[in-house]
Amino acid sequence: ETMKQYCGSVMAAPMSSAGKPSAERSPFNTTSFQKKTRSRLISIPGTRPSVQNGQLLVSTGVTSLDYLLGGGLAVGTVLLIEEDRYDSYSRMILKYFLAEGVVCRHELFVAAAHDNPDDILQELPAPILDDVAIHKPVEQPRLSCEPQDSLDAMKIAWRYQNLPKVQSALASSSRFGHYYDVSKTMEPEIRQAAKCHRFYLPEHPTQSSPTHSTMLQSYSALLKSLQEVIHREGFEVAAPMSKSRNILRIGLHSLGSVLWGDDLCCHDNPSNSHALTTFLYGLRALLRSSLSVAVVTVPSHLIQDRALMGSITRLCDNAIALESFKGSERETNPLYKDYHGLLYVRQVPHLNCLASKLPDHKDLAFKLKRKQFTIEVCSSISHDLLRQRISVISGGVFLLKKIVGQQLLRTKVRTGNYIT
Repeated sequence: ETMKQYCGSVMAAPMSSAGKPSAERSPFNTTSFQKKTRSRLISIPGTRPSVQNGQLLVSTGVTSLDYLLGGGLAVGTVLLIEEDRYDSYSRMILKYFLAEGVVCRHELFVAAAHDNPDDILQELPAPILDDVAIHKPVEQPRLSCEPQDSLDAMKIAWRYQNLPKVQSALASSSRFGHYYDVSKTMEPEIRQAAKCHRFYLPEHPTQSSPTHSTMLQSYSALLKSLQEVIHREGFEVAAPMSKSRNILRIGLHSLGSVLWGDDLCCHDNPSNSHALTTFLYGLRALLRSSLSVAVVTVPSHLIQDRALMGSITRLCDNAIALESFKGSERETNPLYKDYHGLLYVRQVPHLNCLASKLPDHKDLAFKLKRKQFTIEVCSSISHDLLRQRISVISGGVFLLKKIVGQQLLRTKVRTGNYIT
């Protein structure tokens, strides 16, 4: 009977307290069920979560390169760019990466041994104003009595009105990043609005490194400076959420060159063979625990030890290589007249998965238009490779026929126990 009274009071509680304030309601009205809400993701301008693994992404500044890398660069990762022979296009991609950071109000860290970081920043491409500005909503045209075909055509045209004027051959359906005009440089007012940290090696005198150290003093000073910036500016993931978070974009130009004090490009058996790999190992460990993303360029064509170059590639998360046609036979080849070089995807990251997502296309080429750097699928590469394979096969068949013919001839003219 007591249980019946208890249950009756619980069932009657919502009815009797419907019009009363929450303070006067019966305590039996409480429940453990709560409305399911989405977990709050970190929101930083210029970033978006990956649709494959939920990793926070930033744009490289080149939309076609973002497409190849699975949507962009994941925060906390390193992109390795194997420089072309004249360091023209690899330097351009680095400037695209830094320019995207300026437009997104990210902080920059630029390190170089030959060119002053200020000179690199002054060469950043100018953003296309129509692309950076906020698009106003476009009113849909009023259609009265028109055929259904024309109505569908107008809907498709209206749907593509808000897309940027410049389109890349490789691009995802979702909008990410900005577009830039390489024929113009960024205005000083826009460039100076971004906070930039600089590391110019001649301004950081290095001492002789101890014999037991596997890292050069130049790399050690660079890693120490980068660590200080990450800690001082609050880019660590474990930092308190006292202020709005931001992304640190790191651009390291031409690591491994002689100007950094490294001899990878000078000897077949360099004495500092583990200096760059040790630095990259420390850099990646530093980025894993911070809201940072790095782009590193390396003159791989000067490194003779290919096994060492493979170790450098594996210590980075993303790796691409650029092969320029400048000064080569392909520069005058009519098959490549519309392109300036080839691009190879060496490595893509394994983020929250067992296998990485490889790009759908392998025959990739890049070209520099009047205003934009783009990456496209080059059908001429497939035709050229097919022609080379056919020539190799036909040459092998010709050689086989020649050998068989000689054997038959020797068999016919055989006399005694010897062959003429």
